[in-house]
Amino acid sequence: MEGRNMIRASVMYPNEQGKKFDFDYYIKKHMVLVHKKLDSLGLVRSEVDKAVDADAPFIVIGHLYFNSLEEFQNGFFAHAAEFGADLANYTDIIPQMQISQIIK
Repeated sequence: MEGRNMIRASVMYPNEQGKKFDFDYYIKKHMVLVHKKLDSLGLVRSEVDKAVDADAPFIVIGHLYFNSLEEFQNGFFAHAAEFGADLANYTDIIPQMQISQIIK
């Protein structure tokens, strides 16, 4: 059940000149892989934000929502190596990650 204390894991890809990002692969393959591995482990939903401003600090931000920090930790870290291995298929950007509790 979605609640007020949901956890959002944001994977942020800095907007760095000369770097590549394959949006089609990311949405149609990487995020499909993420859902395949994490839906049964507590992933509630995902979102993908694409920058509309060429000067935005991040070109893409992927968001993963879980009902608890424990669900995120148990699910994501069990598959982190596989997700990381897929990175080269869509980008040469080193992502940043932030785990947040949604308070409103």
